[in-house]
Amino acid sequence: MEYILFIHNNTDIQPDIAEWEHFFELAGYSGMFQGGSEIGKRVQLGTKNVTDTTKSVVGYMRFESDNIEAIEKLLADHPVLKNGGTLELRELPQTKQANA
Repeated sequence: MEYILFIHNNTDIQPDIAEWEHFFELAGYSGMFQGGSEIGKRVQLGTKNVTDTTKSVVGYMRFESDNIEAIEKLLADHPVLKNGGTLELRELPQTKQANA
């Protein structure tokens, strides 16, 4: 199963570089980490105005595992969580492709 982690911008203390480096090392060793990024410039398409997601979400990470508990255990060391912030882990269900 694939998962996306939304990283919210609501920490009590800003994580430092050493915390991030430590976490990325753990994530890499886990074999579950599939990449991620900060979230950049926003371009809204369509005619209906919506709330800017980046007011809360500042980054994402992707994970793949058959065991969500293993991901949750890894995330216990995430710098945002350790500094009082919020992480949001969501399943990315596989969609069935129509025969073309």
